[in-house]
Amino acid sequence: MTKAELVSAVALKTGFAKSDISVIVEATISSIQETVVGGEDVFLRGFGSFVTKTRKQKVARNILKEQSIIVPEHKVPAFKPSKDFIQKLK
Repeated sequence: MTKAELVSAVALKTGFAKSDISVIVEATISSIQETVVGGEDVFLRGFGSFVTKTRKQKVARNILKEQSIIVPEHKVPAFKPSKDFIQKLK
């Protein structure tokens, strides 16, 4: 599902205009991104959590140049679905 399809689906269910729903979806995504980038986690009960995970420093190989490369510690965004969400998938 794309963002446009999400906007259309929400507009159908709520009866609001697509332009209004589009603004709400954009604002929601932007708020989640800003919060996670700021170092906080976002918890949506019944859906899941958007968290920041830290990947440790590791040694990787560039097989084309046959060299070892040190990949520094870095942070990555992650999504953890809620138990309810997982149960609905099963």
